[in-house]
Amino acid sequence: MRIELEVKDRSNTAEGIKLAPFRKHIRKTTPHKHNSYFEIIYLTKGAGFHTIDTKQYAIKPPIVFTIRKEQVHFWDITKEPEGFVLIIKKSFIENCLDKDVKRLISNLSFHNCLFPQDDSAMEIYTLLLKEFSRNKDSNRLISDGLLKALLAKLLESVVYKVPKNGNNSIFQAYIDLLNQENKLTNKVSYFAALLNTTPQNLNAICRKEKGQSASEILSEHIISEAKRLLLYTDFTVNEISLQLDFKDNSHFSKYFKRHVTKTPLAFRKENN
Repeated sequence: MRIELEVKDRSNTAEGIKLAPFRKHIRKTTPHKHNSYFEIIYLTKGAGFHTIDTKQYAIKPPIVFTIRKEQVHFWDITKEPEGFVLIIKKSFIENCLDKDVKRLISNLSFHNCLFPQDDSAMEIYTLLLKEFSRNKDSNRLISDGLLKALLAKLLESVVYKVPKNGNNSIFQAYIDLLNQENKLTNKVSYFAALLNTTPQNLNAICRKEKGQSASEILSEHIISEAKRLLLYTDFTVNEISLQLDFKDNSHFSKYFKRHVTKTPLAFRKENN
């Protein structure tokens, strides 16, 4: 029987954002992805472990987890959890006109695990939940402001460089393209063409925004997706190489070993 990744969808198709308490009955879950949404989880109580892709995190509240739609994660909770979940759909991000909100979401998505300095994020969440519960009576300016405040508060424990140029939209568009499933290819020129820029300009933008070249960022995404497929599916190495747009199995194996220091089969055997 073919083993494929489960894709869960906890969002309402009519909503761009969903807020809810973290479900207290959750203990162990199977590895799964999310259906086109970014999830933020803030836990104030609980214990156990949370695995995102290939990294396992100990649950030591207060703690924040973020899961991008292309990432695989699962829980092994040993003590009743408490906290909240914020789901942000791809459609909300695409239609959002507030550049600050987009930037905050983008910055937050680079950090899978954060440790808040205090519990003030819970206070903002409570206000935001109350505003959203008013449905049609909700004041969009208030809810948008509270959302921005919540995202900024969650990012307080991160030291990051605010971009000083106007190219952040191109960088974010590049990351969005890389996060699209089944569209990864090991050619920066391909993505540069989609963004109506040159590989050289895209490379310069990436170095200013993240301190890495466009090729290095692309390699991280390819290797991360390769690891997910090796660990959480029974696809053959040849099938994975084709899915990631490599010319053949040999080319993919050499590429993987160059970045991971072991072959795809050795990585799968060691981690399974």
